[in-house]
Amino acid sequence: MQNLHCTIIQTDLFWEDKSANLSMLQDKILAIKEKTHIVILPEMFSTGFSMTPEILAESMHGETIQWMIKLAINKKVILTGSVMIKENNHYYNRLIWVLPNGEIGFYDKRHLFGYGKENEHYTPGNKRLIVSVNGWKINLCVCYDLRFPVWARQTKSENTNQPEYDLLIYVANWPEKRSHAWRSLLVARAIENQCYVVGVNRIGEDGNNIYHSGDSMVIGPLGETLFSKQHEECVQTIILEKSNLDEVRLQFPFLRDADTFILPT
Repeated sequence: MQNLHCTIIQTDLFWEDKSANLSMLQDKILAIKEKTHIVILPEMFSTGFSMTPEILAESMHGETIQWMIKLAINKKVILTGSVMIKENNHYYNRLIWVLPNGEIGFYDKRHLFGYGKENEHYTPGNKRLIVSVNGWKINLCVCYDLRFPVWARQTKSENTNQPEYDLLIYVANWPEKRSHAWRSLLVARAIENQCYVVGVNRIGEDGNNIYHSGDSMVIGPLGETLFSKQHEECVQTIILEKSNLDEVRLQFPFLRDADTFILPT
């Protein structure tokens, strides 16, 4: 297995201004010079964490998805982040996963943020999405999912008896007031699942006057912080080493003692 190059884009967002966000993010993505496999954008990167999907949501054939496909093909990278999607008269906070050939996968946010009334506007997902990149298995999640460890908990693959995934990605609009929980839970998810964790959050004040400090992080499988950035915009590429993950799992085979369970649907 090869090392995995992941690029984090931590940025302020223009409130409910799709055109401005897509233009700004395109400039940042096209300016990436380093080798990278995956470019990761925050939650609801085209709008901010807005509760007006009735006005702003797009279809899977809409402008934002076409923008993602074009950029992924042009830069020969995987591009991911979440957007508002309307489908069959339902609205979803949907993480989109676009491959360099333009093919798409997606994950609908399972845990909707009731405190912010997200559950009054969006429909929850009921299925995890675990994807493969260069021999890595990657579990994709969105923001509030981070507070619910069972949803992310490793289970063993039925075919190989090995852990289901090697990397957890969380895209977020997580407020600065609860940044301690964000940082702590990212570390916890890495330790308990013996995997790398990448958390990508926005910075700046949103349209509800809620400030976001970023705190985007990359965590190693022992819970060590490999990268962290507060308050500032950044475009950062991190190399995740598969040999390190394999060594940790071999030296500390804790997952073999884990409880078996079936995820709720």
